[in-house]
Amino acid sequence: MKIKQLSLILAVSVSTSVLTGCGIYNKYNAEKIDSDLVKEYAEALKQQDDSTAFGNLSWRSVFTDPALVDLIDRALANNKDLRNAKLNVDIAHAQLKGAKLSYLPSLTFAPGVNGAKYGHSDLSWNYQLPLAVNWEIDIFGKILNTKRGAQVAEMQTRYYEQAVRSQIIAGVAQCYYSIAALESQLKLSRETSELWKESVNVMRNLKEAGRLREDAVVQSLAQYYSIEATITDIELSLHEANNTLSLLVNEMPQKWTISPDATLNVPVMKRTAIPMAELAVRPDVRASEMTLASAFYSTASARAAFYPSLNITANGGFTDALGSAILNPHGWFLQLAGSLTAPIFARGQNIARLQAAKAQQQQALNNFEYAIMSASADISDAMTVYEKSMQKQQWLTLQVENLTKAVEVTNELLLFDGSTTYLEVLTAQKNLLGAQTAQITTNLAAAQSVINLYQNLGGGR
Repeated sequence: MKIKQLSLILAVSVSTSVLTGCGIYNKYNAEKIDSDLVKEYAEALKQQDDSTAFGNLSWRSVFTDPALVDLIDRALANNKDLRNAKLNVDIAHAQLKGAKLSYLPSLTFAPGVNGAKYGHSDLSWNYQLPLAVNWEIDIFGKILNTKRGAQVAEMQTRYYEQAVRSQIIAGVAQCYYSIAALESQLKLSRETSELWKESVNVMRNLKEAGRLREDAVVQSLAQYYSIEATITDIELSLHEANNTLSLLVNEMPQKWTISPDATLNVPVMKRTAIPMAELAVRPDVRASEMTLASAFYSTASARAAFYPSLNITANGGFTDALGSAILNPHGWFLQLAGSLTAPIFARGQNIARLQAAKAQQQQALNNFEYAIMSASADISDAMTVYEKSMQKQQWLTLQVENLTKAVEVTNELLLFDGSTTYLEVLTAQKNLLGAQTAQITTNLAAAQSVINLYQNLGGGR
């Protein structure tokens, strides 16, 4: 008897070792993935998050403009994409609940009644009140891998929701500061247009007085028309930006109120090597990893299909139609059965599913590695735009200062010296307008680079 028990224990131990070696019971572990990049990523996940890192800051501490804060709150409450992302989390959570309950037996109740009449006999009624219990014993990990797959699927939807949330916050901020920049450009262009209109009238008077030629008046008038055309373009862009913002906050198209001093406090940041820890907190990267984990469990499930299924079935109940099998035909009955079903020949379906699962897992790994590298490129690009925008701001500030002086000097020379022409004054004003417009555009680029960097570092909590 002891020899039989020892043999049974040995057989179970060997079977468990074989199944574990086949990967049926293994949990997903990024450290064991055959990829140096993924292993580096797994090591970064072990590091404690730096709460002071730019990407870990609350969006309310990054965006402090009251009007912008209100718009972001509206978007987070009403945006349809974010609502759908939250519903995806609810769907995945419900599916996970179902997967967790798969370990329990199923219970069915199927009452029945029938009547029979033969010849001149009375109508005879028979009834049954049966209960059926079916329980699949998960000794080969089929249910286990389904449950684990549902768990990572739920985690993926949560990371995706966070990615959508981050995208919406960044999108609202981008639109807000774009509208602020366009309004500044529109104000500047309208002021310049009025100034140029007055200048055209002055030049016409000078021409009539014989102090100016016709070509100078025509050139000045053409520049005035160019400014008016630019105003039209800015108004169109402003209309489109307001509509985009309306979509983000899920409201009908309207003109949004922007704070008069709408400027983003651009922090001073220094370029460093992009640590993997910063990539590991990005929700889109984490979601891509969960896709890999899901593919891992799909492969394990495909392997488990080659092993037998063990089912225990029990039927019991009360009946009055048991016949002569028992002494009391009106009584209880009970049946208990166990079955072990092993696939022998499945027309190659199990092999095909396993091969497909392995290929899909490799695809998921490729996509995950690409997500990590793409995230690194996003951060590098945003950092470069930030640096170049800050440098350009310095040069444009100097340019605007000098062109402002140039306009003052040419005006003084025209009024008191006569050594310059009115056309030269207008040219100086034109150059100043171009520099001021470029300055507004560069300030917007600097703000947008900070917003992009915040999003690319996983910001939006």
